[in-house]
Amino acid sequence: MKLIGILIGSENPERLVEYYARIFGAAGWVEGGYTGWQIGDGYVTVGPHDQVVGQSVHPGRVIWNIESTDVPGDFARFRDAGAIVVREPYEMGEGYQGWIATFADPDDNYFQLMSPMSAPS
Repeated sequence: MKLIGILIGSENPERLVEYYARIFGAAGWVEGGYTGWQIGDGYVTVGPHDQVVGQSVHPGRVIWNIESTDVPGDFARFRDAGAIVVREPYEMGEGYQGWIATFADPDDNYFQLMSPMSAPS
């Protein structure tokens, strides 16, 4: 199996589309009220959802990750584009040599930049 994407539902998807377009650039597609960006092999899609109201009550419950070989550099680019910073880049430690940085969107959903990781054996 392979994870191919994430759908972010919102009662105000236009606000999220504007936010993510500042960070990721122009959307790759817009169809039926849904807007998507391809990041690597997967997709981030934003659209309306009738069961979503307001901001996330528990923003850390689901966190989606973007692999980056230059977390500090991509962090600066996202931040300068208006990304909401939750935590600046830090080294994870405990045997993992890599960086992680956390952001939020206007609905308070969290996403992260992470250095490449190898799969657990």
